[in-house]
Amino acid sequence: MAIRKEVLGENHPDTAAGYNYTGVDYSKLGNKEKSLEFYQKALVVREEILGKNHRDTATIYSNIGNVYKNMDDYSKALEFHQKALAVRKEVLGEKHRDTVKSYNNIAGIYSKLGDKEKALEFYQTALVIREEILGGKHLDTAKSYNSIGNAYYAMEDYPNALEFYQKALAVREEVLGKNHRDTATIYSNIGNVYKNMDDYSKALEFHQKALAIRKEVLGENHPDTVKSYNNVSSITSNPGIKKKEHSFFIKLLLSVLKLLGKIILIVPIVIVALVMIIKELIKKIKHK
Repeated sequence: MAIRKEVLGENHPDTAAGYNYTGVDYSKLGNKEKSLEFYQKALVVREEILGKNHRDTATIYSNIGNVYKNMDDYSKALEFHQKALAVRKEVLGEKHRDTVKSYNNIAGIYSKLGDKEKALEFYQTALVIREEILGGKHLDTAKSYNSIGNAYYAMEDYPNALEFYQKALAVREEVLGKNHRDTATIYSNIGNVYKNMDDYSKALEFHQKALAIRKEVLGENHPDTVKSYNNVSSITSNPGIKKKEHSFFIKLLLSVLKLLGKIILIVPIVIVALVMIIKELIKKIKHK
């Protein structure tokens, strides 16, 4: 980086690229402040040389937006992702992959801000574009299906969440296979939906599928595997299941008691009838 500055000068595209790469490196290391510092340096250079309305400038806007998101500063994150989207729509067009990324980024920010309807709106816009340019059986399209499923799940609209998770599952099973960690994620998501719909047998089925894959692919001690163990455990020990079991047994007990009640009512009648028959038989015997 120092050599680039010395040889090329501060206001050179390659110097800006160096600042950007350094920002990426700090981001991977989890150093948000240093990452932001170098992205901002790259932005100053790119805005001056390339202008604000350039695709490479939009990349820096997006990178800065991601850092602010990771810093939980969602208002600043939204501001920069909206800048990136505006540039990409104008320069690259509505149907470019980078434009779709910006729609998804903004949807994610709205989700963090708790604006579920706006999040869903931007996820749906991204999906429409992906289905058109990539088709329904592309992994990026599957990501959109999953994101929309997540949005509906957050809104507690479980039937729609299930519909989009199943669409994502169909693509991932076909493209990645059933034994892939991303497929396991969808199994887990579907399990969560069924659990919230009180269909515990289906919930258990899908969480067990997710667990089996994660154990094999990720290992016994991976955080996702541990999550699956917890999901399975939460279903098998769920009070809702016990309540349903108790309800079943209570209904069964009441049915038995009703039956016994009817038998108890009938028994005296039968006894009286038997006594009368016996008396009649005795009378006949005496007459003989």
